[in-house]
Amino acid sequence: MDKKRLEKYAELLVKCGLNVQKGQEVIVRCDLDQPEFVATVVERLYKAGAGKVDVEWSYMPVTKLNYIYRTQESLSEFTAVEEAKLKRRLDKLSCMLWLDSDDPDGLNGTDDKKIAAARMAKYPFIKPYSDALENKYQWCIAAVPGKAWARKVFPGLPDEEAMEKLWEAILYTSRVDEDPVAAWEKHNKTLAERCAFLNSHKFEYLEYKSSNGTDFKVGLIDKGVFAGGGETTLGSNIYFNPNIPSEEVFTSPMRGKAEGVVVATKPLSYQGKLIENFRMEFKDGKVVSTFAEKNGDLLEQMVNMDEGAAYLGECALIAYDSPINNTGILFYNTLFDENASCHLALGRGFNNCLEDYGKYTFEECKQLGINDSMIHVDFMIGSKDMSIVGVTAKGERIQIFKDGNWAI
Repeated sequence: MDKKRLEKYAELLVKCGLNVQKGQEVIVRCDLDQPEFVATVVERLYKAGAGKVDVEWSYMPVTKLNYIYRTQESLSEFTAVEEAKLKRRLDKLSCMLWLDSDDPDGLNGTDDKKIAAARMAKYPFIKPYSDALENKYQWCIAAVPGKAWARKVFPGLPDEEAMEKLWEAILYTSRVDEDPVAAWEKHNKTLAERCAFLNSHKFEYLEYKSSNGTDFKVGLIDKGVFAGGGETTLGSNIYFNPNIPSEEVFTSPMRGKAEGVVVATKPLSYQGKLIENFRMEFKDGKVVSTFAEKNGDLLEQMVNMDEGAAYLGECALIAYDSPINNTGILFYNTLFDENASCHLALGRGFNNCLEDYGKYTFEECKQLGINDSMIHVDFMIGSKDMSIVGVTAKGERIQIFKDGNWAI
């Protein structure tokens, strides 16, 4: 891959993704797949003014061995070191950059129930920190190719060719081949205009229909708003882009108001395994039944992770005619596949999808209708013929999506 293009990508992540400020601490989380690119990002962070950059490396084969050989008790332990790191993040409001290159099948052969039980045991210790950090720091999730991931996306190609093709797809969908900073400023403006249109109508609920079997109605929060593109931190008012790429306009729906069936249109990579060809039925806002042709037990386990896991935390609107979908590539990676077409998310909602959310406590956000959970898992439901209609409190019906694309 051309070095100058990778430097432009690194610059995009630093300037538009994190928008790192002078003296800020930054944590970069990544696998071992692209150490040279990570070094490029670290240099750009320092040149942008970062005061301290820590890189936290991981390696999925080792993670898998830990899950296989460690006891559930050991995996459940919340150590003093882990707590100290969270305390420092809260104290410093460190920027967080995730560079995802995970193997979609990398944890096949592990015990799903043991992993889930360990996560559930640690979550009560982590939750106070995650709640206190919410909306107060800059973060960005982006991607770099890994060999196993590239093999999955482009089977049959030599590793180097598959890696090159995956780099091309990542850079194209991230708008790197234009002036990336200017391109993202324009893209954020377009998303903001769509949000403004949706927010002006104050929809009471949305109706989804597709010929694949999706027939679904979801209620929205009276004080809820649609958001998309960049976000602004509470207190410090720093504008950043949490996902690169991103094509979505989204909101958090009213907990307890969802009825009908949704059919997934892409596989879901969850905990290093793929859940394929699945559907869910909702009643009174909650998932009441699931079906999947592959890893159905994992899907059922996911919706039972905690009391809020079976409720929705997000409704996201993305045109079927999106840059990501138009590549014709199934990425087996949520960052990309969720931005290919419309998706929903089970679990935790977004407090910043409420008007004037900064004046509410976390408990007050929940009382207004924001769902709370230890998980937030996106799954794709967008299709070529999807229809989405917004219905106002007065009964006015407005076609938002027609034939899979924006109708506004």
